[in-house]
This record gives sequence, structure tokens and C-alpha cells, in this order.
Amino acid sequence: MSEDPILFEKSDGIATLTLNRPKAGNGINMAMARAYMDLAIRCDHDDEIRCVVLTGAGKLFCGGGDIAAFAEAGEGVSAYLSELAGTLHMGVTRFMRMAKPLVTLVNGPAAGAGLGMAIGGDIVLAGRSASFLAAYGGVGLTPDGGMSWLLPRLVGMRRAQEMIIANRKVGAKEAEEIGLVSRVIDDEDLMEEGMRQARLLASSATSAIGGARALLLASYENSLEGQLEREVRSIAAAGGTAECREGVGAFLEKRKPDFTKV
Repeated sequence: MSEDPILFEKSDGIATLTLNRPKAGNGINMAMARAYMDLAIRCDHDDEIRCVVLTGAGKLFCGGGDIAAFAEAGEGVSAYLSELAGTLHMGVTRFMRMAKPLVTLVNGPAAGAGLGMAIGGDIVLAGRSASFLAAYGGVGLTPDGGMSWLLPRLVGMRRAQEMIIANRKVGAKEAEEIGLVSRVIDDEDLMEEGMRQARLLASSATSAIGGARALLLASYENSLEGQLEREVRSIAAAGGTAECREGVGAFLEKRKPDFTKV
């Protein structure tokens, strides 16, 4: 397998990113954080990419930060963590705000920043072997990777507190029950189902999906009236796109829309 920290493949409008340090549990070192940031920018700006899929190589999705690298940093660990988390976060932000959907396929345990990366997708499919663990308290650290922002919004403050502060592990079945993931899939079917979902999204009105993503991100920050105003502006802008013309035309002509050609 390639030594690239993240494998990248683009086919039929779908970019597939595979965290690629399986011998280290896909632990995040500086090379992986930089690759994550660079690929996030590439996915954001490449108009040929209509959907992004993120998964991990091997038995883990991502075990979080590479603890061995923390130890190697010695007395400079604070500066190292600042650069590592800051670099990773530029990727997290870009993936969260890009105008195209993100599907995460959690193929095994996700811990630390890997948990934040796993649950950051619009569609999160988890294999039955997946589990979710904050893990920070065990090494005397605090959350990163967007976990403290995402978890309360997905599962509520009480469950987020238990997962982060009490460091309680959540299995795949419970993750589905509490809304941490979209669905649980048999391990052997995870990639097939994930790519099926990605193909559906890639053939959809991705510009409209991008607008919906932006509205959802803003919904916790706005008052009702403020959010309604954003919705008005967003739907008016969407109405002037080729996607909308194709969708309306297809509806009236009783045919399936082809958003990939507009």
C-alpha cells in the first residue's frame, strides 16, 4: 500500500479519501494533518468533484492523534499540538463548509480527533465493528477535531458530557440509536453501501446541497427570524441556477433530472 498518509482517488464525480497509516491505527501525525488540509482544499475547489467519501485503511477508522509523535516532541509538545490541531482544523473547516456533500464510512474504532472526523459527514455510515471514544482524558488532553462543537449538537449535552468527560465508549448500535451516526452497516457491506450513497449524492443537485449545508451550519447561530431571512436569500439564489431550471423542467416533463450536465 502507498506510503501517502491519505490515499486519494477521483472517479465519476466522487473523491474517495482513505486515511492510510493502518500500522499506526491511522493516527494523525503532521504529515496526515497537512494532507487532510490539502485534500480538503482540493475537494472544495475541484468542480469535477460532486461528493467526497472519507474512510480508513485497516481495522481502525482513526485512533486520533499519534501519541508517539507527541512524546517525540518532548518539551515542545505544546507548540507541536498547536500546529497539528491547527492544521487539521483547517481541513475540518473546509470539509464542513464546502458546497458538496461528505460521506464518512466508519470502518472501525474512531477515537480522539478521529471521532470528530468520523461524525463530521452529512451521511455517517458505521460498520458493526465501529466504536466511538473521546479518549482525551486518558492522556491528559482536551478535545479537538470539532468534537466539542459536534457532539452536543448531535447527541445532546448530557450524552456529550458523558462521552467526553467520563470517556465512555459508544458502540455502533448505540451510536445509531442516539443519532451519532446515520446507519449501521455490516462491515463487509460498508464500502459498497457507502459508494452507493455517494453515487446518489453525486448525481443530485449538489449546488442546492451546498446551500442546504450552509443553512444547517448557521441554524444554531441565528434567531428564527434571522434563519428565515437566510432561507429566503438561499432559495432565491438557488432559483436562478441551472440546477433549478433542470429540476423544474424535468418535473414538468415527467422525467428524471440530470443535474450532472448543468
